[in-house]
Formats: sequence, structure tokens, C-alpha cells
Amino acid sequence: MTDSYEGSVGVEREVMAVIEALLFISGDSLSIAELKKLTNLSEEQIARCVDELLVQYRQRNGGMIIVELAGGYQMVSNPAYAQYVKNLKKSRPVSRLSLPTLETLAIVAYKQPITRLEVEEIRGVSADWILKNLLEKKLIKIAGRKDAPGRPLLFATTKEFLVSFGLKDLSELPTLREFTKQE
Repeated sequence: MTDSYEGSVGVEREVMAVIEALLFISGDSLSIAELKKLTNLSEEQIARCVDELLVQYRQRNGGMIIVELAGGYQMVSNPAYAQYVKNLKKSRPVSRLSLPTLETLAIVAYKQPITRLEVEEIRGVSADWILKNLLEKKLIKIAGRKDAPGRPLLFATTKEFLVSFGLKDLSELPTLREFTKQE
């Protein structure tokens, strides 16, 4: 019985090590389904190992942690050491979003799926270049075509949007009521 137990513990450790390696190297959030495809393991085994990794990383309180983001899990730097990460980022050029780009992204996030014309009606100015820029940055995607004359493209946010803004899903976006309470 001891040999069997030690063998199963060894298998679980190996599965956890595989999942940990995949989360580390991915750089993106990986869902249980994606991990299943990559490992050919059961969702239950993966979920159990991910839960154990979450506990271990939380208890260890090291430089890296695993968090739930965008419907999956991602290895990220520990916020407790954010100042050091900021120092590193300051030494490298970072692509920032302009105010008009953030405004357009917010419109897409809250009104999705939405057409270019609908975005322009809300903003009052052309949105072609900004939508193209957001598509290139993979913060939005083409989500189909609207059933309307001309069949205009519909835009929606992406998984990269959720990751970039630290959201598990769109329900974590602040509500208008939350914005007005802050002012």
C-alpha cells in the first residue's frame, strides 16, 4: 500500500510540475480545457493539481504566484514585489494606450459586440485608425458581422484584453454606478 501511495504522490508531483512549466512558459492564461489538450490528463486531475499549485504558491509567497485570469490560470509576478518589476519595466520601452484609444476600448468592452459606426456615434469622431490599432494589439477582435445592410463587422474584446487589465471575465468590469461613487 505504501508503494502504491508513494507512486501516486510521485505522479501527482510530476503532473503539477508539468502544469507549472506550461503556466510559466505560456505567458498567457491557460484554461483547464487547454491544459487537458496539452497533457491528455483528465480535467479533474488538472483541476486538483492547479488547486494544489495555487495553495503552494500562496503559502510560499515568493516572487511568482499563480492567479485565475480570463477563464484560466496564469503565472505572474507577485504584486508584493511590484516596485522591482516597475523598475525593470521603466528601463524598457512600453507601448501605452492613448486616451482616445482607452475610450474606444472601453466602448467596445461595455457595448460589445459593436460596429465601427456605433463606436463612432458614441465618440463623435472617426474610429478607423484606433480600431485597427486595437486589433493589432490583440485587445479586440472581429466577432462576426451584424445582420444589417452592408453587414458591418462586429468588434469584441479578447482574452488578451482580460489579461492586460487583470480581469477574470467581463463581469469584473466596473459598473457606471461604481464610477459615479468615486467622484
